[in-house]
Amino acid sequence: MHRDCVIGVDLGGTKLLGGVLDSSLGVHVRLQRDVPLGADGARGGREDGERVISTLVALIEELRAASPAPVRALGIGVPCLLDPAREVIEMAVNLPLRDLPLRARCAELLGLPTYLDNDANAALLAESRAGAARGAGDALMLTIGTGIGGAILCGGSIYRGAGGGAGELGHMVIDEDGPPCQGNCPNHGCLESLASGSALAREALRLARSTPDCGLGRALAAGRKITGPLVTELAHDGDQAARDVIALIGTRLGVGLASLVNIFNPDVVVIGGGVIAAGEYLLAPARSVMRGRALAPAVGRVKVLRAELGAESGMIGAALLALVESGMAVGAELQ
Repeated sequence: MHRDCVIGVDLGGTKLLGGVLDSSLGVHVRLQRDVPLGADGARGGREDGERVISTLVALIEELRAASPAPVRALGIGVPCLLDPAREVIEMAVNLPLRDLPLRARCAELLGLPTYLDNDANAALLAESRAGAARGAGDALMLTIGTGIGGAILCGGSIYRGAGGGAGELGHMVIDEDGPPCQGNCPNHGCLESLASGSALAREALRLARSTPDCGLGRALAAGRKITGPLVTELAHDGDQAARDVIALIGTRLGVGLASLVNIFNPDVVVIGGGVIAAGEYLLAPARSVMRGRALAPAVGRVKVLRAELGAESGMIGAALLALVESGMAVGAELQ
């Protein structure tokens, strides 16, 4: 029996992933739920935000009931801009959350010490302690799902900027005349608008409609919804059209990576989130474009790697946040 456990929750744009973990980050319980968005999605009002909170609290209560040991603390990763001084979510691009004291609300409703951070910060924390960025002093992370989250490790510590909003790497512009970004972002041509899981699904749907005899076209004709996971599935099954769409997204990702490598000169760039299931179909073109565009000294030794903790890096990082911030003992291998 484990003496201490924590709960880590990764709140994404379309799904919630939560787990009960011990001090060595062993996962004992996992649960996943859809995020209940109304017709207006991320632009929804207070009622939509309250539905998200209710689903979050219900998931945590279910995890707590299933825990093999008492739960001592809770960590939550949220794709948002946080005001660290007020511990308030200022705004989220892909969720209807604005001016929300989520940490205080969860602590009050659940009676647990609660810690909050940006979801990509949490994911990079996990990857730097137990994954692809272990041992790196300077690293970047991009979490590619509904949107694109970003995080910066500088000198071994997460860099948060003057007001806590640093690391929004998905909202760097790679095409000034590009499409409007999604959700609550007012910009155009952001990396997120062109290389996220949402962008992958849009490009795949366009190809399915224009090329009905490809695998994507046949899937659409059969009534299947064209989603990022379906595109990845078809690519692994050998559909060239699906592979071409993923390569297009990888090429756009590489354009963004070239600028990020020039700016930050990291040891490693970790790519996580659901879209990383595409593996080398995504990463190979991204690396190729990055190396062709970035300055030679900056790109010389950088590695672009998939997240070792996979789609669970955000959840695991949120649990690690709870362990560290609450002062609980952390496994020796994570020190």
